Amino acid sequence: MRISFHGAARGVTGSCHLVECGGAKVLIDCGLYQGGRKIEEENAASFGFEPADIDFLLLTHGHLDHCGRIPLLVARGFRGEIITTAATRELARLVMLDAADLQEEEAAWLNKKARRHHDRAHEVQPLYTVLDALDSMDYFGRVAAYAKPIDVAEGVRVTFLDAGHILGSASVLLELEEKGRKRRVIFSGDLGANGRPMLRDPTRPPPVDVVVMETTYGDRAHKDLGRSIDELYTAIRDTFKRGGNVIIPTFALERAQELLFCLREGVEQGQLPASMQVFLDSPMAISATEIFRRHPDCYEPEVKAMFDGGADPFALPGLHFTRETAASMALNRIGGGAVILAGSGMCTGGRVLHHLKHNLWRSDCSIVFVGFAAHGTLARRIIDGVAAVRIYREEIPVRARIYTIGGFSAHADRNELLAWHNAAGKPELTVLVHGDEEAMQAFATALGDAKVVMPALHEVIEL
Repeated sequence: MRISFHGAARGVTGSCHLVECGGAKVLIDCGLYQGGRKIEEENAASFGFEPADIDFLLLTHGHLDHCGRIPLLVARGFRGEIITTAATRELARLVMLDAADLQEEEAAWLNKKARRHHDRAHEVQPLYTVLDALDSMDYFGRVAAYAKPIDVAEGVRVTFLDAGHILGSASVLLELEEKGRKRRVIFSGDLGANGRPMLRDPTRPPPVDVVVMETTYGDRAHKDLGRSIDELYTAIRDTFKRGGNVIIPTFALERAQELLFCLREGVEQGQLPASMQVFLDSPMAISATEIFRRHPDCYEPEVKAMFDGGADPFALPGLHFTRETAASMALNRIGGGAVILAGSGMCTGGRVLHHLKHNLWRSDCSIVFVGFAAHGTLARRIIDGVAAVRIYREEIPVRARIYTIGGFSAHADRNELLAWHNAAGKPELTVLVHGDEEAMQAFATALGDAKVVMPALHEVIEL
């Protein structure tokens, strides 16, 4: 029995871990690296294993950094079974198709540029195509229900536990047996924070021998959610008083829906003006919202009751969905009084770049960041206080008011991670992944005398 680490090793993207037991090879996630150009080039490199050798892929949730290389895995020979929850299956399909479409568009643009300069030697191919993404859906097999064990191979039993991170997200418990030796290993996936307005709290793990867990916020505690919501409302009201717009770079899955939920509550409570115009400017977020409506059983009882009573927790007066490009472009003519939610959350691409280009230089506007921003991303540079940024080959001064509201994070903070780890008993080994090295080191220190390792990329650990 052994585990090898082929992504999110001393980094926060590209989650991919391989478990080998009794001849079976089981992959946990197969995510895309995100960040600067150098990081993205790693996506095309070897996985560190042969895709054709993988028997099963257990997908923890539908974020791009956990599912985004599945089409590439299939294109390179994977023919096994992908097992995940019903909600994650739908969200992963949406995310992979969107990623493929963006890659095809970028490759077409780069190739057009190369041909214009008579430089066919530098023409590129997309990492994978829309057809590759559609083909990968053929390998999604059994649907996992929370807390229901599934025997996937001889000596390998898996149980998905609610991770409370996004809709359908799961921690994965593996019960392994090989030559009479048994090990219980849990992969946290991405853990959600407690007390979220929509989703249930993460399920605590049972006692295990080995814990493999994320450390995105292993070095800090989050702001209180209630105060964060108040801060959001204040930012919107103050921006409207100045006559500007509020731009919120938004992750399409969970964050967009949570913000709509909170904005609706703000209007209903009189904290925000009923005349406020809100634009969800992300085709993927719009589609994701429809998927969120199809899985009411994933929510807290109060939210489920809203669905059962015929109410829509994501609807509010003045809400507009802008799917079409022309409608998105028209938003740049709005001088003030608008809240624009647009992807991507880390400002690595998507429609938010256009809105930043038209609003970032305006002192009457505000940019509100409500999610994690990895090193090397445009979002992180703006948060860190640069004076200007380059967007679409144009230098844009940063004059808008910048808000960073950490309480909206879909990730557990240090204290919640520690509590989750403590529930696992006294594991023989704790493996830290999916975090910056500083966060990992801080969390390792917080774990006290626990045996901790922080594997490098492609490192192997024998169980």
